[in-house]
Amino acid sequence: MTGDVRHAACACGGLSISVRGDPQRVGMCHCQQCQRRTGSAFGLAAIFARDQLAEAHGPRSAYSRQGESGGTLTFSFCPTCGSTVFWEHSNLPEVILVALGAFADPGFPGPTGAFWAESRHPWVETLHELPAQPRAAG
Repeated sequence: MTGDVRHAACACGGLSISVRGDPQRVGMCHCQQCQRRTGSAFGLAAIFARDQLAEAHGPRSAYSRQGESGGTLTFSFCPTCGSTVFWEHSNLPEVILVALGAFADPGFPGPTGAFWAESRHPWVETLHELPAQPRAAG
């Protein structure tokens, strides 16, 4: 683990979290609840040990739901822009999960595992084949 502090924030910058070092792992989840929460085909979580948490700032709202594992997930999101920044899982009290995209860092480590493959969109396997453009057209 490095000693560097990483900063993650919502879209408007109102809610942020800082963590020390590298994540224990990065997970890609294809469950339908993550698809709904992110508005994407999957969710990405950087998983840090709770003692890596440096600080969290700003107002936040929370949404809790029961996970397929039977535990409770509590998502902290910005009440202004609605971005989920981090969440906790009652079955894993020793970790905090941070939305990978909230780091806005293209050099951030990628996923080390994928979950709920039965809900994965089949085209996810071909994303590397898409033509890449430096910016959106138009």
